[in-house]
Amino acid sequence: MNLITVSGPPSTGKTSVIIKTIENFQKRGVKVGVVKFDCLYTDDDKLYEKLGVPVRKGLSGSLCPDHYFVSNIEEVVQWGLKQNLDLLITESAGLCNRCSPYIEDIKAICVIDNLSGINTPKKVGPMLKMADIVVITKGDIVSQAEREVFASKVSSVNPRAMVMHINGLTGQGAYEFSTLIYSDEEKLESLKGKKLRFSMPSALCSYCLGETRIGAEHQMGNVKKIDLGD
Repeated sequence: MNLITVSGPPSTGKTSVIIKTIENFQKRGVKVGVVKFDCLYTDDDKLYEKLGVPVRKGLSGSLCPDHYFVSNIEEVVQWGLKQNLDLLITESAGLCNRCSPYIEDIKAICVIDNLSGINTPKKVGPMLKMADIVVITKGDIVSQAEREVFASKVSSVNPRAMVMHINGLTGQGAYEFSTLIYSDEEKLESLKGKKLRFSMPSALCSYCLGETRIGAEHQMGNVKKIDLGD
């Protein structure tokens, strides 16, 4: 199974990009599943259900959604394996600019939109700076010059990442994106022993104290588990 993590600030179009990408995978016979993480409420799982893909959602409630994500991601991977998925996509809540949701050796996608402000890339921390691919949305609303300037700002913050534009309404660019995030050769069986690419913001659990290892044996303090319905 392949695993990718998709994150980004609120309302940048993460769900729309994922839906258009899944439609391209379905045409190629790739079995995709999604786990949606959010804070207080989401009905995005209903949108994924309409596509006919296995989906689960987890709400962090009063906890930081990023801490909630890393405390549950191993269980989520095992759920995906039980579903015999070829590709599991995790979608984060709209995260703050200090969040760090990426795992070493797991494809990391940051979705950001052209309307967020020309200097926004400089304000975003590990969520943007450590992504493998940065997807820019809502390019149809701004001029070509504005698109190029914004993409340049993104590249100045994360010169290592591939920067691409996707239209979440029409799906333009989604096919190319789908070819970059899936490989038949990847065989993920567990995340135990892997590490986050950057430490989490401080709060009240073991990850707040600098822990980066994944697995229940490394989790202490205020940990909330996802209900996967199994």
